[in-house]
Amino acid sequence: MTYAADRLWEETAYLAYYLHWPLDTILDLEHPVRERVIEEVGHIHTRLAN
Repeated sequence: MTYAADRLWEETAYLAYYLHWPLDTILDLEHPVRERVIEEVGHIHTRLAN
C-alpha cells in the first residue's frame, strides 16, 4: 500500500469510530472536507478529554 492509501484508511477509521458513519459516506467526502471534519472531531475529543 502507498502512503496515500494508508492515510485514507486512517482517516476513514477515525471518522467511522467517532461518528459511526458508513464507509460510503466517508469515502464520498472530498479530501479537504474530510480533513476539516477530522480536525473538528479532534477538537471535540480534546475538549472532552480535559
